[in-house]
Amino acid sequence: MKYPFLILIFSFLVRAQNNLQFYLEAAEKNSALINDYKNQTNANELEIIKLKSLYLKPQINILVNYLLSPVIGKVDNQYRLEVNSSGNKFETSANGISNYYGYDLAYSNGGQYQAMIHLIQPIFNKQRYLSAIDPLLISNQINQNNIKLTKHDLQKIITDQYILCYQDKLQINFTESILKVIEEQKNILNELVKNGIYKKSDRILLEIESQNYLSQINLYKSYYKRDLLDLNILCGINDTSGVEIENPQLSLNTFSGESNFLQKYKLDSLSLVAQQKVFEIKYKPQINFFANTGLNAVYAPTIPQRLGMSAGINFTYNLYDGKQKRTNETKTKILNTTISYYKEFFITQNNVRKAKVLSELKSITERISILQKQLQEYDELLNVYKKEILSGQMSIINYINIIKNLISLQKDYAVLITQRFYLINTFNYWNW
Repeated sequence: MKYPFLILIFSFLVRAQNNLQFYLEAAEKNSALINDYKNQTNANELEIIKLKSLYLKPQINILVNYLLSPVIGKVDNQYRLEVNSSGNKFETSANGISNYYGYDLAYSNGGQYQAMIHLIQPIFNKQRYLSAIDPLLISNQINQNNIKLTKHDLQKIITDQYILCYQDKLQINFTESILKVIEEQKNILNELVKNGIYKKSDRILLEIESQNYLSQINLYKSYYKRDLLDLNILCGINDTSGVEIENPQLSLNTFSGESNFLQKYKLDSLSLVAQQKVFEIKYKPQINFFANTGLNAVYAPTIPQRLGMSAGINFTYNLYDGKQKRTNETKTKILNTTISYYKEFFITQNNVRKAKVLSELKSITERISILQKQLQEYDELLNVYKKEILSGQMSIINYINIIKNLISLQKDYAVLITQRFYLINTFNYWNW
């Protein structure tokens, strides 16, 4: 091969071949944001379990308490530490003593001995529980919708980058096709120079032009590798080797239902309502059944006789708090109105945006059609010039100018093709 160094420099182009779907799947799999939303959902599920225990399940606690509250009392005209009223023995409770120093016996009885099991069971609490978990359920829906939106955003970003790589590939292919034509003409021209039909300077001119296109191919391939590595970065693919991408297959989305983007506004509104329900939990009546059993004594010698139990019902209801409930309801309505404004603005904006893209797409499609006809005419013209070169009727300078015009036209064609793909991708992104 005449230019073996090209194989060493650009061998990355033929090591593998990937299509757009490969990169989309990799981007979704490796997305830290998508995994974050999934973990938030899992955390919310655990929080729901915790709230269920808090609002519906009984709470059982063990209480063990020993309290020593010594006093110095006067017995038989003498002050002694913690004595009973008879004054004949030391005890941890000053029974019946009235003249003493220390905590008031009405407060402490001199000591306390507790070892009890407490049970609190909320009853009629299901509505409170449902109100408490409602924001978490809505949050899970928001997370699922955010995953859906993130995947859709990734599809737009990854596809745009893939199209950029495809544009580089088109430029490489077009330039290589022109170089192939020039190489063929160089071989023919060498014979014609030997026969005196063309000058040596003509062959040198064609050789210089050939080197220019080799340099362009080198440049486009470096662009391709750069953009391909950017694509890997976006997708989270740990690969620095080169691959050959397949041609993108894109067509206009014909979806005509309610936009999936509107789900965000619906969920934001539901989230506000759920937060309002949480605020109103304190206005719901709360009834708890409670019971305890075990030891509860204040005098050590009577401990065996102080084993018992107690039970009861606790009722709590908020009667008045300065109209906070009504104020918060008004606040929620105002915030919901703001969400409605954003929703209506998006609908109007999106309709105009899609119409704009379709208009641009129509214009580019017409320009592509014109360029295709021009390229066909250039192909026919080159075939004619090949014959004229063989007969020595064609100026090499004119031939080189035609080649330059053709390569310029092919560049424009490549740009229009990729712009058309960009517009299709943009329309499909918003028409979703």
